[in-house]
Amino acid sequence: MPRPLRVAIVGAGPAGIYAADALLKSEAAAEPGVSIDLFERMPAPFGLIRYGVAPDHPRIKGIVNALHQVLDKPQVRLFGNVDYGTDLHLDDLRSFYDAVIFSTGAMADRELRIPGVELDGSYGAADFASWYDGHPDVPRTWPLEAEKVAVLGVGNVALDIARILAKTADELLPTEIPANVYDGLKVNKAVEIHVFGRRGPAQAKFSPMELRELDHSPTIEVIVNPEDIDYDEGSIAERRKNKQTDMVAKTLENWAIRDVGDRPHKLFLHFFESPVEILGEDGKVVGLRTERTELDGTGNVKGTGATTDWDVSAVYRAVGYLSDELPKIPWDTTTGTVPDEGGRVIEETGEHMASTYCTGWIRRGPVGLIGHTKGDANETVANLLDDFANGRLLTPETPETDAVVSFLEGKGITYTTWEGWYALDAAEKALGEPQGRERVKIVEREDMLRASGAIQ
Repeated sequence: MPRPLRVAIVGAGPAGIYAADALLKSEAAAEPGVSIDLFERMPAPFGLIRYGVAPDHPRIKGIVNALHQVLDKPQVRLFGNVDYGTDLHLDDLRSFYDAVIFSTGAMADRELRIPGVELDGSYGAADFASWYDGHPDVPRTWPLEAEKVAVLGVGNVALDIARILAKTADELLPTEIPANVYDGLKVNKAVEIHVFGRRGPAQAKFSPMELRELDHSPTIEVIVNPEDIDYDEGSIAERRKNKQTDMVAKTLENWAIRDVGDRPHKLFLHFFESPVEILGEDGKVVGLRTERTELDGTGNVKGTGATTDWDVSAVYRAVGYLSDELPKIPWDTTTGTVPDEGGRVIEETGEHMASTYCTGWIRRGPVGLIGHTKGDANETVANLLDDFANGRLLTPETPETDAVVSFLEGKGITYTTWEGWYALDAAEKALGEPQGRERVKIVEREDMLRASGAIQ
C-alpha cells in the first residue's frame, strides 16, 4: 500500500492553513492520502490574525473558527515554537517530506526613505501592532507621550493604528488585550491624530467597513477637509468600476460636509499630502513636513512644491509590511518576496527548485485581505500535486511521521502542538472570565509554552 504524500508547511497563519485545507480537499487526500505538518515559530498558530489584526476587530478574528476546522483534521499536525533556519533547515525538511510549502507571511515594516525616519518618536506600524497584539518578542511597554500624532498611509493598517491611538483604554478593555497593553493605553496622551495620504479619496486603500468603523467610537471625531475631496478622470473611472472605491469616497464626502462635533479625540484624514521629511530637534520628532500634491488626470498625483509643517511629536509609518528573507530559499530583494511561478519556487537559473513551493504574502507581497490568500494556496497546491502526479518530487529519506518528532526531541527543541493550542486557548479564556471578557491574551513566550503543556 503506498504511503501518504508528506508535506511540510512552514508558517501556520491563514496562508499556510489554507494550503493544508487545499491538500485535504484534493484527490490525493483520498489516494494515496496526505500527511501534513505545519511548523510555526510562535508557540500559537494563526499568524497575522493573532499578531497583526487589531484587537477590536473580532469579526476578522472569527476567521479562526474556519481555520480551526482544518487543524482539527487527523491528517494535520502542528509544531509550534519551531523556527525555520534555526531549529530546522531546508535539508532537514527534505529528509522528512516529499514537498515543502513556505507561507511565512510578513511582519516587518517596509522602509520609508525620507529624512528623519531614524528620530526618537518615529515608529513602524508593524512594531506598534506587535505591541498591542501581545507579541512575545517585543518590549512590554510603548511610549505614548505624544498629544499630536501623525500616521502615514491610507490602508487598513493605518486605520488600525489611528483607531487604537484615538480610542480610550477602557473602550478596548472588553477585547483580548493583555494587562500590559491596557496599562500602557491608560496613560496614552494622544488627543489629535492626523492620517496622511499622498493621493486622493478615490486612491485610498481602506475597506469601506473598516473606514466606517472609525466613526463608531463615542470618543473619536473624524474630520475630513472639504478641499481634499477631489477627483480627476482616472479617479471617476475607478469609482465607476470598483464598488468599494465608490463606497469609500462617499463616506469621506459625507464626513467632509458635516459639522465638526465635540467628541474629545480628533482624527483628521488628510489627502493630497505627501510626507517629505520628519522634523526633529535634539534627536526627537517635533513635526512632519508634507508637500501638497494634485491629480494629473490619470488618478496619479504630482507635487505642487507647496509644503506644510504639521505640529506632531510622533509619527507612525503604515506604508506596508515586509517579509523576512528565508535561509536557503531564493529571494527578490526588490519586492521582498520569494520568486515563483504559480507557487513553484524559482531559482536564479529559472528552474523550479524541486519540491519547494510558496504561498501567501511571502509569495506575492503584503497586499489584499486575509481571505485573498485562499486563491494563492489553491494554485500552489494544484501545481504541487501536478508535480507529484508526474514524478517530479524528491523522495525523502525518512518519511515516517515519527521521524521529525525524534529529530526535534533529539535536538532538545521545545515545541507546542495542536492539543497544546487548545490548552492555551482555555487558559486565556479562563483569564478573561472573571472580568467578563472572552479572553485575555498570554504574552510571555515561556508562559505560553507552560499553558500549552510544552514545559512544566
